Amino acid sequence: MKNITKPVVSTGWLVGLITVAVVLADQIMKIWVKTNFYLGEDLPITSWWHLKFIENNGMAFGLELWNKLFLTLGRIAAVALFIWFVVKVRAVAGVRKGFMVAMALIIAGAAGNIFDCVFYGVIFDNPMPPELAQAFPPGGGYAGWFEGRVVDMMYFPLFEFVWPEWIPFVGGTQFEFFQYIFNIADASICVGVALLILFYSRDFSLAFASVTGGKDPKISREK
Repeated sequence: MKNITKPVVSTGWLVGLITVAVVLADQIMKIWVKTNFYLGEDLPITSWWHLKFIENNGMAFGLELWNKLFLTLGRIAAVALFIWFVVKVRAVAGVRKGFMVAMALIIAGAAGNIFDCVFYGVIFDNPMPPELAQAFPPGGGYAGWFEGRVVDMMYFPLFEFVWPEWIPFVGGTQFEFFQYIFNIADASICVGVALLILFYSRDFSLAFASVTGGKDPKISREK
């Protein structure tokens, strides 16, 4: 009789642990920044890494395409759909554990930003700089439920230069890489998506086919 070695951590527990760890790290960092930095404050850690407190009222990169309440509810629906998908495919043969890790990072990142949208408007006030925000202020928060702003702070100005004058449209303007400011939740989503694209597209195809009841297109072509 063969000895079957059970995995140290089941797939479901692994997804849960990663999700909780990322959400906790994200929220601890955001609450610390929110209550210790005034809005717009910039703390250089190194020449290429700063902590800079800004708030994002919309989607990634500060985009504001839809109503705030609609956007928050859409995020919640998307996370619920991802969780349902993970539960459905966690035991599908051929789906590797790394794929589930990537899915967990995406779920955790989305959930981390949802916390800001749902709760931060009620929990915190929004004083003018250089005053610091208070948690549970006597006068109430700066917005209603589901209308909070996402806290961002990770800023990596790796290098900058001025475009030569002879280049059309951008000549003479300053370029900075990397100018976007993000948080741990954003980074978690980006890493998860990058893993899916680079290493686990085959697993996604197999998992999606399992959920929809269709055939894996790659298997169909091989036949």
